[in-house]
Amino acid sequence: MSIRTAASRLALACALALPVNAAAKDGETALAETAPSQAADTARVFEPAYFAQFAPRNALDMVSRIPGFSISGGNDNGQRGLGQANQNVLVNGERFSSKSDSLRDQLRRIPASDVVRIELVDGNTLDVPGLTGLVANVIYAAQGASGQFRWDTGFRAHNTSAQLYGGEISVTGSDGPLDFTVSLSNDNNRFGADGPVLITAADGSLIERQETKFSGGFDNPKLSTSFSYDLGGETTANLNLSYGEDFFFRNEPEIGFPVDGPVRTRDVRVREDGPQYEIGADIEFPLAGGKLKLIGLERFERDNFAVTLVDSFDDGSASTGSRFRQTNGAGERIGRAEYGWRMLDADWQLSGEAAFNRLDRVSQLFELAPSGDFVRIAFPAGTGGVTEDRYEGSLSLSKELSPTLSVQAIGAMEFSRIEQTGSAANSRSFRRPKGSLATTWKPADDFDVSLTLARRVSQLSFGDFLASVSLNTDNENGGNNQLQPYQSWNIDLEANKRLGPWGSLKFEARQAWFEDFIDWFPLENGGEARGNIGDAERTHLEATATLNLDPIGIGGARIDLRGVKRWMSVTDPFTGELRDFSWDQRGVIDIDFRHDIPSTDWAWGANLYSDDRAGYSRLRETGREWEGPTFLNLFVEHKDVMGLTVNAGFRNLLGARQRFYRTVFETDRPDAEIAYREDMDRRIGPIFRFSVSGDF
Repeated sequence: MSIRTAASRLALACALALPVNAAAKDGETALAETAPSQAADTARVFEPAYFAQFAPRNALDMVSRIPGFSISGGNDNGQRGLGQANQNVLVNGERFSSKSDSLRDQLRRIPASDVVRIELVDGNTLDVPGLTGLVANVIYAAQGASGQFRWDTGFRAHNTSAQLYGGEISVTGSDGPLDFTVSLSNDNNRFGADGPVLITAADGSLIERQETKFSGGFDNPKLSTSFSYDLGGETTANLNLSYGEDFFFRNEPEIGFPVDGPVRTRDVRVREDGPQYEIGADIEFPLAGGKLKLIGLERFERDNFAVTLVDSFDDGSASTGSRFRQTNGAGERIGRAEYGWRMLDADWQLSGEAAFNRLDRVSQLFELAPSGDFVRIAFPAGTGGVTEDRYEGSLSLSKELSPTLSVQAIGAMEFSRIEQTGSAANSRSFRRPKGSLATTWKPADDFDVSLTLARRVSQLSFGDFLASVSLNTDNENGGNNQLQPYQSWNIDLEANKRLGPWGSLKFEARQAWFEDFIDWFPLENGGEARGNIGDAERTHLEATATLNLDPIGIGGARIDLRGVKRWMSVTDPFTGELRDFSWDQRGVIDIDFRHDIPSTDWAWGANLYSDDRAGYSRLRETGREWEGPTFLNLFVEHKDVMGLTVNAGFRNLLGARQRFYRTVFETDRPDAEIAYREDMDRRIGPIFRFSVSGDF
C-alpha cells in the first residue's frame, strides 16, 4: 500500500470524524457538578447514581458501562519497561505501575461503594505524560475494610472437564494513612474441540483422514497485595507484591486412516508449569517546587515446558516419537525517576529509566528409540541466554493553549545493549530516538478530536533469539542472534461525539509505518527463524458506539457496537510478494446488547462476535488458523439473590468451529512443489458459564 493510499484513508477518516447534528446534549444524565479535581473544567463526570441500574460490584463494572468508552493499554500488554503511560484509565489521577496485574484485575479490586465519581477527561490536560484522547479517572476513597468475591464456573458439552475453581476474593480497606488491598485469585479455563482433519495431495486426492480431538486447560492461582501510605506533606509511598503459579495442560489424541499403510494412533501431551513473582514500590514527594517520583520493580517467571509425541501402528511396527523439554527463566528489573513541575502555564516532566531484561533457557530434544526409551539428541541452538540493558531519558510538556485546545510533546532517547550467550553468542548496541506530539481540539462540550504523531520502539520476545521445535506440526524454529526491535512512525486520530440521550460515538484511525518489521524469514545456512524483514505498514480504522434505547421506549436497554478494519502490507521474504502480517487481526465485529429491566433486579442480553485473522507465511508452508465464523452468546442475570449477583451464560449458539488450513511444500518456497494440504474442521460445541459475586 502506498503512502498516497494511506493518506487518502486518513483524510477520509478525518472527514468522518467531523461533528454531526445530534440530539440535545442536556439529555445526558451522567453530567454532574463536582468539586474541583485533577479533571479539566469540561470533564464529563459520572457519579455512582448513574451506574445504580447495573448494580456494580466494583470499579471495573462501572468503567465498563461508560457510554462509548473501552479500556485499553496497560503495562501488562508487553510494553517496553514502564515508559510513559499508555493506558486510558487512572485511579485518583495516578497510573497503575504493576506489570503482573492487568488494568481489569486492579479495577476489579476497588469496591463500587468506594468510588466517588469517574471523570472522562482529555489526557493532554493531565500531568501524566503519554496519555492522549479520552481517559477515565476513577476517584475513590477507601472506607474502612470491605471484601468482595467472585466465583466463575462452567462446562462445555464436549471433550472437556468442568471449570470449577475460577474467581477471586479480595479485601480492601484503610487504617489511618494506610490503604491496603489483598487478593487471592485463580484465572482458569477448560477448552477442547473434536473433528476431522483431511490430508490431501496437490491434485486433491485423499492421502489420510484423521479423527482428532483435544482437551486442555490452565490454572493461574495468584496472591496479590497492594499498600499505599500517606506520609504527610504530600508524600506518598506504594508497595505492590504478587506471587503466583501457572499450570497448563493439553492432550491431543489422533487416529490416522491413510489410503495406503497401517492405521496410526498418535498421542500428544503438553505440560507447562512454573512460579512467578513481582515486587514493585514507589515514593513521591515535593522537591524544589515540583514533585519527584522514584519507582522500582523486579519480576521473574520460570516456565517448565514439555511436549511428548508418540505414533503407534496397528500392523505391529515399531512406534516412533519425540520429546521436547524447555526451561525458561525470564526476569525484568526496572528503576525509574520522574520529576514534574509547573512552569510557563504548562506541566513539565523530566524522567529517566533503566531496565534490565534477561532470559535463561535450557532446551532438550529426544527421539524414541526401538527399545521404547527416549534418547537425547543434540540441540545446542536451543540453549543459551539473552540480556538487554536499556537506558532512557525523556522530557515532556503538557499545556492548554486555550479552553478548546491542548497539546502534549514528549522527546526521548533510548540506549540499549543486547547480549546473547550459547552456541550463537553475540553482542550489539543501539541508540534510538522516540517521542510523540499530541493535540486535542474540543470545539463543543459534546465533541472532541485528538491527533497524535509518534515514534515508537517495540519490545522483543527474547525466545526468538534461540531455537525451538513444534513437534505436532513438524516445524523447527531456528534462532536469530541478529534480531532487533522494530520501530515505527505512527499517526493516531481519535474523535468522540456525544449523542445526548441516544448515547455516544467514538472513531479511531491509526496509520503505522514500520522499520525492521519482525516475521518469519529464511536463514542463510538453511531453515527459518523470526527476524527483521524490512519495511511494512498498517492502516487501522475502528468505530465504537453506545446506543441507548430509552428514547424509543425500551427503558434500561443499550447496544454497544465495535467494528475494526485493518489493511496491512509487508513484503514476504520467501516470495517477494506483498501480503498481510502473519496472524494479525484484519477485522472485528462486536455487538453487545444488555437490558436492565426497570423496577426489577433482572437483566439479560446477548453478544455477537466475529474476528477475522490473517494467515501466516513460512519457508515451507502457508496457512491460516481461526475460530468462527461467528460466536453468539446469551446471558441472564439477577442482581439480588440473597444479596448476591448471579449470572448464567450460554455461549456459541451458532456453532462456531475451530479451523486450521495449511499448505506444506516439498522444498523451500517460492519454486517448490506442494507436498500436501491439511484441512482441520473441529467442533467446539456449546459453552455454559455461571458466576456468583458478592460483598462481605
